[in-house]
Amino acid sequence: MSGLLRRHRDFRLLWCGETAGKFGAAVTNVALPLVAVTTLHASPFAVGLLGACGWLPWLLIGLPVGAWVDRLRRRPLMLGAAGLSLVLFAAVPLLARYGGLSLGLLLAAALLAGASAVVFQTAYSAYLPTLLAPADRAEGNATLHGSASAAQLAGQGTGGLLAQLVGAVHALSVNAATFLLALLCLRGIRHREPRPAARDRGLRTLAAEVAEGLRLVAGDVWFRTLTLFGAASNLALMGYQSIAAVFLVREVGLAPGAVGGLLALGASGGIAGAFLARRAAARFGTARALLLCELGLSCTALCMPAAVHGAGALLYVAGSFGVSAGVVAGNVLKVSFQQRYCPPALLGRLIASSAFLNYGTLPLGALLGGTLGSVLGVRPAMWIMTAGVPLAGLILLFSPIGRVRDLPVRPAAGERPGADGGGPEPEGRAKAAPLPGA
Repeated sequence: MSGLLRRHRDFRLLWCGETAGKFGAAVTNVALPLVAVTTLHASPFAVGLLGACGWLPWLLIGLPVGAWVDRLRRRPLMLGAAGLSLVLFAAVPLLARYGGLSLGLLLAAALLAGASAVVFQTAYSAYLPTLLAPADRAEGNATLHGSASAAQLAGQGTGGLLAQLVGAVHALSVNAATFLLALLCLRGIRHREPRPAARDRGLRTLAAEVAEGLRLVAGDVWFRTLTLFGAASNLALMGYQSIAAVFLVREVGLAPGAVGGLLALGASGGIAGAFLARRAAARFGTARALLLCELGLSCTALCMPAAVHGAGALLYVAGSFGVSAGVVAGNVLKVSFQQRYCPPALLGRLIASSAFLNYGTLPLGALLGGTLGSVLGVRPAMWIMTAGVPLAGLILLFSPIGRVRDLPVRPAAGERPGADGGGPEPEGRAKAAPLPGA
């Protein structure tokens, strides 16, 4: 257990609730498409549409939620979002038990759960810096990302096993239980945020705050580059992930239980990535470490579509391991940079504005993967979408990030984030350790 977990009770509760939620989400990420594939006999396009519904709310409500989060205390928002998710994932197995499950209801549940996730993730990302002192944020972010990867590893394996033993529908009950645990942990946190400064709460002001967040992303070269990269990368990632269950069952010939185990082995790369991030940044610099993770490791994605039945299925594991390691390490570096470089009063809007563009491509990627799978076949679609993962990293290579050793700590004198000019000074060698999390 890290020193921060031992000495900081409130962080320990937040860590416990967040890790439980990630475990349940990983179970659901395996179980939900397996319900569509094995129970409802859905087409690749329908499975892709199911993945799209989970991320579509970032496009629909992501921007106003960011401004809303900056107006209110974050912890009550997290409690409400977790409560809604608990109700949703408890309802799906009940509907199935009484013969009411359909693809339409499954899509609706994914859409509402996605809306809840928008509120929770935006509030959570803005809440963490208020809970931890600046000196503790790097350790806190690395701890949370590492635990999330471990929870994903365990959750995917558990999801496949439960789908094999009790059916994919009943495996969704696990997510309901984890949201209950998250609720209890959040309620136990003693830290109370200060009330945000009073401001005009009209719709016109809300629109102005949303516009300010978008200008912040568009006007700063560092935020702009990372957001464009995230959008392109997520398009490719969700493109292949949305049809991964179909690929592994129908092309590679695996049973549902084996699918979960294979996904879990690949996801274990995230643990390695969380361990790698701070060390790579200390040795190479934060900008170069980001390139190493998001461009170098992502090339392993091309192993996945080459997977075949038998020992050849390990090619999928190798590719997924490398991609997971690169994504998690990159997220630790990117979020740490955001928390340190962005003014705290704008952090919620920055998170929502960048997430609007980053996560907004996820439903498009899911639909693209499903469409390509239906039109060209699942394996050709996997080749196309996995190739997009390393190609997205070229955005970083040909940006200012590719020309510096470190990401900036703060804007240059006279500058503020969102106003391009002389540009912020890069972090020096003595400050090369990674910053607070993403």
